[in-house]
Formats: sequence, structure tokens, C-alpha cells
Amino acid sequence: MLPVEDALAAVLSAAARARAAVSAVPLLDALGLVLAQDARAPDPLPPFRASVKDGYAVVASDGPGEYPVIAEARAGDDALGVVVAPGTVAYVTTGGPIPDGADAVVQVEDTEQLAAAPDGAKRVRISARVAEGHDVRSVGCDIEKDSVVLKSGEIIGPAEVGLLATVGITTVKAYRRPTIAIFSTGDELVQPATATLNRGQIRDSNRAMLLAAAIQQKCKVIDLGIAKDTEESLMELMDAALRSDADIIITSGGVSMGDRDLVKPCLARMGKIHFEKIRMKPGKPLTFAEITLNDTSKPSKTALAFGLPGNPVSCMVCFNLFVVPAVRLISGWSNPHLQRVHARISHPLRADPHRPEFHRAVIRWVLDDGSGRPGYVAESTGQQASSRLLSMKSANALLEVQSSGQILAAGTSVQAILISDITSPPLDKLPAASAPLSHFASSAKSASADVPQVGAFQNAEVKVAILTVSDTVSSGAGPDRSGPRAVSVVNSSSEKLGGATVVATSVVPDEVEKIKEILVKWSDIYRVNLILTLGGTGFTPRDVTPEATKCVIEKEAPGLSFVMIQESLKVTPFAMLSRAACGIRGSTLIINMPGNPNAVAECMEALLPALKHAMKQLKGDKREKNPNHVPHAEVAPIDQWERSFKAASSGGGCSCDP
Repeated sequence: MLPVEDALAAVLSAAARARAAVSAVPLLDALGLVLAQDARAPDPLPPFRASVKDGYAVVASDGPGEYPVIAEARAGDDALGVVVAPGTVAYVTTGGPIPDGADAVVQVEDTEQLAAAPDGAKRVRISARVAEGHDVRSVGCDIEKDSVVLKSGEIIGPAEVGLLATVGITTVKAYRRPTIAIFSTGDELVQPATATLNRGQIRDSNRAMLLAAAIQQKCKVIDLGIAKDTEESLMELMDAALRSDADIIITSGGVSMGDRDLVKPCLARMGKIHFEKIRMKPGKPLTFAEITLNDTSKPSKTALAFGLPGNPVSCMVCFNLFVVPAVRLISGWSNPHLQRVHARISHPLRADPHRPEFHRAVIRWVLDDGSGRPGYVAESTGQQASSRLLSMKSANALLEVQSSGQILAAGTSVQAILISDITSPPLDKLPAASAPLSHFASSAKSASADVPQVGAFQNAEVKVAILTVSDTVSSGAGPDRSGPRAVSVVNSSSEKLGGATVVATSVVPDEVEKIKEILVKWSDIYRVNLILTLGGTGFTPRDVTPEATKCVIEKEAPGLSFVMIQESLKVTPFAMLSRAACGIRGSTLIINMPGNPNAVAECMEALLPALKHAMKQLKGDKREKNPNHVPHAEVAPIDQWERSFKAASSGGGCSCDP
């Protein structure tokens, strides 16, 4: 039996020889095709100096003042004959041409219209000084003349169609997609429309499934029906497929070892068989060949022939692993391989002792994959028999489980081959084992992106929201490591916090106004009980989380900051540089925490003994006391701060030591 890697290499080698011809395609028909020729811009974009905003074209050196408006240059106008001299301005709209003489634009928000002059001329007050070139798009700043806007080999998507239209290209040279001829084999098969099955009959599901799969790959399909288990019937449909100019021929069934499994002999008679057995599960009897039509009246053409197994799951798995890469390579893709990701399995899996298995699964992205970090989690689709098509339903990945005969524990990381888009399953379909993670959604784009989560958890005892403050994470330049760690800590400490549930997570840049906005929204509108902010508490110019927090809190809670610093001093003397603020707004407690994931866990551990007590007090229970409460008169006069600082700075041991 041939290893999967060697079998795929043989398929791709043949597909490379069968690469589709290049043809001229109208722009809208090229969507999804691969470009076969570089696309160049015949002219610059913008072709003239254009305004970035609505405002006034000015001479930058004039500065603020009152000026006559000599003209209006709107988008679509050429602004020819208009010259902005020093001491004058011209009104411009977004995208409109900048008149000669002007070298900057002042946005309309920084201006004020004045009463017209006695001669009726418009006047405006400019209140902002701008530099030369401000809000002006120079000629060719977006696209230079003769520059390559798309390279050969790029896939044409909606944005690429728009780009080609921008540079005036309405016909492109692209690789055409292959034509696929499909038929099933088997005396037992009847059409899906058959209402009543006789003994020994089954409806032909594979052909409908393969036709749909080929259409999903945007291929032209030819449905050749069902072949009987005779050489004459098989050869007739093979010839029909070749005469139809099919690039790929797919059969299902008839490739095992029975006396009526005749697909392999027919393929051998018509061409060269590259392999007929693969070391994989399911899909072992897959056969692949190159065949040619023996007809002197027509030009010789070689087609790729796939004899897929008759079991529906084996058939579909082989289509994804071998046919899809072949289709991509013929269509001009430079990298035809299916995307692979690592995923942690949510339940134990037993590996086959003899063959690597491609286990059908649903994978999804979660903020904590069980390791304290974001990642993919894989949920098996259930019983994996090759005849059970239900195991393919909803599957978006094939888990590569190497042959070992061992049981893979839940949480083991395996490679997952993506076979469809990763979409979120309905909430009622999420596996119970990972339910605590199901409501989290990372947002690195918008401060308010995750706020709607809150409404779904109004019955939570203690609603917790976690805000990561980071320019890096917000811009997408790096992952959020602190947020998922905080989520994990809160989840694991839910009972100690009085039944806490994380109801919202979000990411904002290090900007005071954006931090304030979400803190106020979470506190005043969504009535979150506890907000943890992560990061932005140090000395750098962009560390402004405490400033934003102090603007919104109504009562300070310095004791919480003290305890966090005290705990962190056990690890590093740099903890004294923390400027974290803590306080109360309405009935919401807001706590600034460090951005370091480990420090988040340390600080939460230090605060846990008091947070449940604090949550109850915020809800109005003034009688609530910690079970370990000691009257002040009985407390020993020990300066814990001094002990912690000395222990951390001297290296003499933990500050908890007597």
C-alpha cells in the first residue's frame, strides 16, 4: 500500500501535466479564477491631486484667518482654470481635485462660514494651521503608472475585481477550471428519485454528493449516470467521459477485490494506473490513473481518472484529499494543498494500529483551548464507519491520527486538514465539555464588538468583563495572551467569586477615550459587577489605563492595588512601578491589572479572598463579613508592605515567611 504523501505526489505530478489552458475571460466571469498574466496600471491613481476630506484647499503658509472662497472643486469636476493664490481658498469635496496654487486642505470641521462680502462673495474663517501636503493625495500615491497591481498566479476575488476595474481592465487572461465527468457503478444502485426500493437496491448518493462537491470547487460537471457492473457498461461511460473533453473522470465503487469490481481493469486497458491501494482509513482502495481516448478522428487528450471507493465516507474523504488538490493545480493554483491547523481534541480518540486515520470532526476557535491560550478545539462527528455518511455531516476538518493503536487523551494536539469553512455551530449544538468557553469571542478591532454578549447572561450571579488594553493586540500585530489567561483564571475561580461568569471580553488600544467609553458602557448600561483591565499600568507614554479609570470611578479602592503590588513584589522589585488604579462606579468594581499573563494569575490569586466579600457589599449587603475576619484591635501591628519590599529587594525569601 502506498503512503498518502506518495499517492498525493503522484496525483499532483499528473495534474501539473494537465494544467488548464489560458483564456481571455470577461472581468466578472473571472471571479475565483487564477490570473495567468500580470495586470498593470495604464495610468496613475489618483490621476490628479485629490482631497482626502471635505474642506478648503489653502496655501499652507497663510495659516488661520478669514479668506474669500474663490471657487468650488467637487468630485467629478476638473478644477481647470481655478488658481488658489495666497490669501484665498477654494472649497473641495472628498475625492475632488485640488486647484492649482493650493498645497493643503483644511477639513471643514476646522472652519466657520462667515457672512458674504458686500459683492456677494463667500467667506470662511480657517481656525487650524496645517502643513504643506496635509490631506492631499498626490498623483499616483495609491497606484503608480505602469505598476503591477496583480501578479500572475493570484486568485481573483471581489477586491481583485474592483482593483482591475479601477485600472480599466475589463478582460483578463486566466486559467479555466477543469471539467469533471462523474458516474457511479453498481447493479444495486437506483436513482435518488426512486420512491420504493426493491430488495438489494439502494439509492445512488455518491453521484449527487460528488457532483455537488465538484460544483463547490467551481468546476463544470458532466453527469453520466450509473454504470452496471459489466466491462461493456463501464467502457461505454469512460468513452463518453473522454469524448466530452473532461479533464477529470470520477467513478465511485467497483475498486475493491470482488469479482464485479471492474473499474481497475478498465482503467488499465485505457491508460496507466499509478496506484490502486493507499495506506489510509477510510479510502484504502482508491485507484488513480491517466487514460487517453483511442480515437484517431480526434486530437489525443489525457484525462485524470479517480476510482473512488463505494462507501460514501471513503468516497468523500478521498475527494477532499486527492481530487481537490488536483483541481486546484489544474486551475493554476501555485499551492494546491489543503490548509492544515493544529487542534486539541475534546474527547479521547483511539488510533488505528495499522493505518493513519482521517477522523471527521468539527473544529472551532476558542479563547482557551485548554492550555490557557487561544486555539482550535476539535469535536468528533461521532461513529466513524466508512459507510456512515452522517459522520461527514457538518464536518469541516479531517483529523490526521497516526497509526499507533494507542488512545489519544483529550487535549492532545493533532493536525487538522480543513475541508470547509470554519463557522460557528448553533449554540445548542456546542459540546457540553467546552460550554464554559462557548460564549467568548475575541475582538482586536472594536472596543464594543463584544458588548452584546452581556445581555445573554443577565442571570449570572457575578458578571465579569475583561478588557485587554494594548496597541499591539488592537492593531492585530500580536496575539492577546492576557485576556484568555484572565478568562481561564475567572472560570476556574468561579465558585470562590460567588458564581462568577465572564460575560464579555474586548480589546482596545492605549487611548484614554476608548478605555473610558467601554468602562462606562459596561458599568452603566450592562451593569457588569466586576471589570478587569489588563495592561497599560506602567511608566511608558502610552500607559494610560489608570488615567482612564480614575476619570470614571466614583470611589477609590486603594487596598486592592496595595495587595496586588504586595503580591507582585514577591516576584520582582519592579512591581513598585505599577500605577494600577482600582475603584467603584455605581455597583461595578473596576480593577487595573498588569498585562503580563502570569502576573494576572498572581494578582487574581491574591485578591480572591476578598472579592466575593466585595461583590456582596456592592450589591448592598452591609452585614457580609469574611469568615476569617479578625477585629482590628486583635490584629498584630506588622508592616506588611515593608516586609514584602525587603524580601523582594534583598532576595532573602518570601515576604510571607515569619
